[in-house]
Amino acid sequence: MGAVILHSVVSVDGFIADEHDDVGPLHEWYFGGDTPIRPARDERQYDHSGAGSDFRVSSASAGYVREMWASLGAIVLGRSLFDLVNGWEGQPPAGDHLVVVSHRPKPEGWHPEASCHFVGEVPAAIAKARELAGERAVAVNAGQVGGQVLAAGLVDEVAMDVVPVVFGTGKRYFGALEGRQLLADPHVVIQGEGVLHLRFKVRR
Repeated sequence: MGAVILHSVVSVDGFIADEHDDVGPLHEWYFGGDTPIRPARDERQYDHSGAGSDFRVSSASAGYVREMWASLGAIVLGRSLFDLVNGWEGQPPAGDHLVVVSHRPKPEGWHPEASCHFVGEVPAAIAKARELAGERAVAVNAGQVGGQVLAAGLVDEVAMDVVPVVFGTGKRYFGALEGRQLLADPHVVIQGEGVLHLRFKVRR
């Protein structure tokens, strides 16, 4: 099976959005570059609001983002993010399957063609995502659900796209995670334009 990767764009002080779920400048690097990103599975692109858009990053980031997106088979996210982006209208930027951690069911009539699964508990959600992804990786969106997955010992790697902005307060990358989690030295360090890509393996 592929790795389970906790991932998000994040401010230098560890926030993925402000208190009102506004990402501010965190995603600007996705659209301000000169190199388009074309996942192998689909040329249609969606920004974080679900509207159609082409991702264009710097040449320094392009290879990393393409490889990361191509490696993903499924995305695990919380209900708040699903509702915020309306599940990317069933067409997430990467991965073929969505697994939503929620005790509430999928909205009635919502994109029946999409592979989108609602699972009540974190371990079951990761198991479902790994089943769907097969040999490909599973991405877990950072935040409350991501912190719970890390605390449960189910994360293999932490991937952070660090943007040079300080939020001060807001939604934390690791949610309400308590306790110490040890990571190995970063095995990916790529400096893009307006973003620093880092990946760490989780120490067991």
